[in-house]
Amino acid sequence: MPEPAATLTIGDLARRTGLSVSAIRFYEEKGLVEPHRTRGNQRRYLRADIRRLSFALIAQRLGFPLDHIAREMAKLPHGRAPTQEDWRRISGGFRQVLDARIATLERMRDRLDGCIGCGCLSLEKCQLANPEDRLGREGPGPRFVLD
Repeated sequence: MPEPAATLTIGDLARRTGLSVSAIRFYEEKGLVEPHRTRGNQRRYLRADIRRLSFALIAQRLGFPLDHIAREMAKLPHGRAPTQEDWRRISGGFRQVLDARIATLERMRDRLDGCIGCGCLSLEKCQLANPEDRLGREGPGPRFVLD
């Protein structure tokens, strides 16, 4: 068990992260943090848990589902503060997903006022980009923006 001075109570962790105590317990149930228990069965968190919870909050705001976040964070070491290399390793996977999302958003922005490949054939340009509704044979939904 870590030295008491190196740990935080759940109230301390709540104050540092801005999360409610119940939210911290929720994240604990999901495996994002693993407190140690005192002899009196009180939770004690590592200072590194501030970073773990902050990372989870940011990842959620970026649209990552909690189960994805938990799977990736499970790759971090248990019982010690993650190093910069530990964080770099898991951030690579998040970076790939974000890069793909950014590319999709840029395509959408750039093509929003033109043909998006929906198969509607309502624009004159659709006769050039989608002659005879060939995209409609590929199934429903937009084709160009999401590719």
